[in-house]
Amino acid sequence: MVNERTILAGFGGQGVMLMGQLLTQAGMIEGKEVSWLPSYGPEMRGGTANCGVIVQTEPISSPVVEGNATSEIMMNTPSLDKFEKDLVPGGKLLINSSLISKKASRDDVEAYYIPSSDIANELGDTRIANMVMLGAFVELTGAVEPESIFQALESRLGLARAHLMDINKQAFARGAACVKEQRN
Repeated sequence: MVNERTILAGFGGQGVMLMGQLLTQAGMIEGKEVSWLPSYGPEMRGGTANCGVIVQTEPISSPVVEGNATSEIMMNTPSLDKFEKDLVPGGKLLINSSLISKKASRDDVEAYYIPSSDIANELGDTRIANMVMLGAFVELTGAVEPESIFQALESRLGLARAHLMDINKQAFARGAACVKEQRN
């Protein structure tokens, strides 16, 4: 049984909305109940962006995730400051430790520190930091299968950008590896 209510947040341009859309589409591919609720700051690129995503096997009663998130992906410090309180006790908190220097302020949640921006730089494309975090999220929660994410990404990229699949898969795998390392 899957019941994942996730808040994804960061600056506009960090791929927060794409992460949410890929999770939602992957859930649909698997026949799960899904919801995606975006929210933008005053400007898209550089402003704040967040979305709530629900992936579960039971019908969804409300698309609102704030206040009862089972997991969060935080790409920058302002997002962590704003949304950490919305995570339920025992929830899973993924923090982009490349851009967020502080630790989780709560000790009743599972915090994972993923240097997603650094990994994206190592792989040669800063735009794939979101895929690093998505790999970590899928490894941690099992909300969807990696193959479903890749299928959703492939349809999103289309033929013109199909050459980007390999680097995105590498980023995804590196994020998953970060979670495995921190669990041991």
